[in-house]
Amino acid sequence: MSRTKHPRSIGRFRVGVVEKCIREIQREQLSGVQYVSEEIPSLSLSLANSIKNRLKELGFNRYKLVVQVVIGEQRGEGMKMAARCFWDADTDSYAKDIYVNDSLFCVAAAFGIYYY
Repeated sequence: MSRTKHPRSIGRFRVGVVEKCIREIQREQLSGVQYVSEEIPSLSLSLANSIKNRLKELGFNRYKLVVQVVIGEQRGEGMKMAARCFWDADTDSYAKDIYVNDSLFCVAAAFGIYYY
């Protein structure tokens, strides 16, 4: 199977740009928000959709975008999160950012998988 143009020449997934985008959206939507368990599912979905839509506007046309958002109550305890993916290390990538306030924490990750 021959490849089309290499993604370096077509809107390459830029981790720094994506992390900045995630950070901005988290601050916009979570600043001053208190943890209320009943509201977290819709808040998580809204945040994930906002991140995905903003990333689409940045021109990552050749990428399948997958956004994962985890929001939990801030209790001063630790948390670990991991992900495993089968992908092409030359073209695929991910970016993440963490937001914390007195009431909640949010881990958001965006995965960019290149379409050949």
